[in-house]
Amino acid sequence: MATSVLHYFRFGNNTPREPAPANSNTSVRALPASWYTSPEMYELERRAIFSKRWLFITHSSRLKEIGDWLRYEVAGFDFFLTRDRQGNINAFHNVCRHRAYPVIEKQGQGNNKILSCRYHGWSYGLNGNLAKAPGFQELDGFKKEQNGLFRIHVRVDGNGFIWVNMDAKETPEVPWEEHFKDVDKQDRYHPYDFTNYDLDHTYELDGKYNWKILADNFNECYHCPTTHPDIPTFLNLNSFDSDVKDGHIQHHCVSTPEQIARGLNVASTYYFPNASMTVSTHFIMVQKFLPKGPNKSSMAYEIYRNRNSSDEDFKLISEMYARVMAEDKVLCDNAQKNLDRGVFVNGELHPKFEKAPLFFQSTVRDVITDHFNQEAAEGREIWPAKQQLPGNAQVSEKDEDICASLACGLKKEGLAW
Repeated sequence: MATSVLHYFRFGNNTPREPAPANSNTSVRALPASWYTSPEMYELERRAIFSKRWLFITHSSRLKEIGDWLRYEVAGFDFFLTRDRQGNINAFHNVCRHRAYPVIEKQGQGNNKILSCRYHGWSYGLNGNLAKAPGFQELDGFKKEQNGLFRIHVRVDGNGFIWVNMDAKETPEVPWEEHFKDVDKQDRYHPYDFTNYDLDHTYELDGKYNWKILADNFNECYHCPTTHPDIPTFLNLNSFDSDVKDGHIQHHCVSTPEQIARGLNVASTYYFPNASMTVSTHFIMVQKFLPKGPNKSSMAYEIYRNRNSSDEDFKLISEMYARVMAEDKVLCDNAQKNLDRGVFVNGELHPKFEKAPLFFQSTVRDVITDHFNQEAAEGREIWPAKQQLPGNAQVSEKDEDICASLACGLKKEGLAW
């Protein structure tokens, strides 16, 4: 194993993992800049995190009718959600099983009663089963049940929000409950009826920043007094704190009577790895940090309005949050530029004021380390989302082995195997 590369990723035998803060008087070193700039690290994150952890996506109210669909791209994985004829919500990779052409070509959302690939006319039902493959019905050994769309695991939580997991196994390696048990049953959600909220609008802020720098920024308010003049209107900064648990971070503060009277008190939760939800009386903001490369991401927003709220009440908090998000974009843009320059390695984080980003970074470190060690032990890249070939595809497996051995030979130093 190439020790130089191990040390680059901070996994050498003499390089222990960064410890958690022992007490409030000890600062903690952040993840190194290389983790925010390296193409190899980004690809490892795609394998270790985005292809096997549960991802918070959207609310089921956006898929009202049979055939409604929503298309997303997260860390290079192109997939869509749809509602079938039984009312179930399904998720599939946007890949035809014949020649890998996209099944849905338009971005955004729409309605298709039949999912049809226009490359060679293969079509699928809303449950993902193959409906038609012209000419293939005449071939011996061709099985329709082995050629449905690549299914993605779906969970709809108690508040109607949709989660997906791309692990190709029949049962995901990581259970939803392991990191998110009862996250949808928080006591602070009791005042809210999630069925009263409708999608008002969506928007995205593209930028040249790593997705983790967005998460670091969102999960602390140490910077808020100097950057966001709107924040004191809806957050009592003197009482701001975070509870870190399993795979999520619950931000909270003690709201003032005036904030409560104006409906400006909020309940904000960050869901590892890349999403958050902020709930208030008048609006909900779903935020996703969508990686597009090692130093390119999109901040994607879904803004929901309480249908019982006035225009004035909704716009007050919605427009304030929009300003804060735009200000955060500038912070992340400029910080990433300096990470890319190759001067800065890492800084010291405050164990209290930056407790939440430290928890986020520690989770990233643990997930990456575990997957890296699995790959090192097996001597190959492990893609949990990758297609599981049927038993009659032995030739394809041999083809794969040849290519994998060539790739490992070419990348031996890069992959440290």
